Amino acid sequence: MANTMSTCFLLALLVVLFTSYSARAAQYNVLNYGAKPDGITDSTKAFLSAWTQACGSISPSTIYVPSGRFFLRNVQFSGPCKNNAIVVRIDGTLLAPTDYRVIGNAGNWIFFQHVDGVTVSGGILDGHGSGLWDCKQSGKNCPSGATTLGFSNSNNIVISGLHSLNSQMYHIVVNGCHNVIIQGVKITAFGNSPNTDGIHVQLSSGVTILNSKIGTGDDCVSVGAGTTNLWIENVVCGPGHGISIGSLGKDLKEPGVQNVTVKTVTFIGTQNGLRIKTWGRPSNGFVRNVLFQHVVMTTVQNPIVIDQNYCPDNKDCPGQASGVKISGVTYQDVHGTSATKVAVNFDCSKKSPCTSIKMEDVKLTYKNQPAGASCNNADGTASGFIQPSSCL
Repeated sequence: MANTMSTCFLLALLVVLFTSYSARAAQYNVLNYGAKPDGITDSTKAFLSAWTQACGSISPSTIYVPSGRFFLRNVQFSGPCKNNAIVVRIDGTLLAPTDYRVIGNAGNWIFFQHVDGVTVSGGILDGHGSGLWDCKQSGKNCPSGATTLGFSNSNNIVISGLHSLNSQMYHIVVNGCHNVIIQGVKITAFGNSPNTDGIHVQLSSGVTILNSKIGTGDDCVSVGAGTTNLWIENVVCGPGHGISIGSLGKDLKEPGVQNVTVKTVTFIGTQNGLRIKTWGRPSNGFVRNVLFQHVVMTTVQNPIVIDQNYCPDNKDCPGQASGVKISGVTYQDVHGTSATKVAVNFDCSKKSPCTSIKMEDVKLTYKNQPAGASCNNADGTASGFIQPSSCL
């Protein structure tokens, strides 16, 4: 009863705060700055004009994008702003150019930097990435591609309820940010679309990813160097390459990854499930204090992987061992089906063995039989019901 009363009080407080905010917030409708919801007219300048007004306001501000289809070239929203409460409310669809060359070398399509207290809510972001995917798969000389939505060097960010569709490259990137909530998002791209990571986090702290569905041609969530205090919960992944910490250790001097929780996650038909990946190179990097908990896998090719010998080009790391130190990784209540005989593969570095690996209540099967496990240079413990038999 006490918990219910507390929840009701919190909801009531949120309603009051939202109502108060709405009453005080200045409204900037992009239509008033020349944007056209026809999917053809270039509305980039109109969006920037609305941003200039919202960012320059001393009061909380809302940039409103009504229903319709709005064509945008690459656009950069920069701060710092005079207020720290800007909501970008999208009821319509934002369209990238269909010609991938227009923004293909821009790095980002929609980009925020040096902002504080920005919320992006709702809407569809259509990156029109298929043309670039085809170019890359043909072996031609192609642009690297643009991230659909990027935040850099920003604080107190919320991304809520949007649908990112067919990004050229990464869908959402959080770089150098603090206190970020990503919730209720849907990320969609074909399973063979290259480099279309759903959410990439690096050099950031206090990032939370909740209640989202991600299906791409690359990692559903990728975790880069310098990520701390990351929480991922209630996420469905598939298709894609799973949730990956790494790749790490490409550079000798690199910040580590620590305090990562992945909880109540479902993988369906993914290439990997829970993966930690480091380059076979000397490095002072590290991964520590990671918890994978309450995970369900259905027909996952490589359910649990630690790969410390990652080297896509042997010329870059011939015969070298990874220096990234991996420790304190726990797999708890992980169950489901593997598409391969070996469901657990800990291929750790001889130079920097994996330590303090824990497996608790893990059950993974292959064709209705216990799946296999393989361990190299990995040390830890296994407890509870373990299937396959632990090689720790």
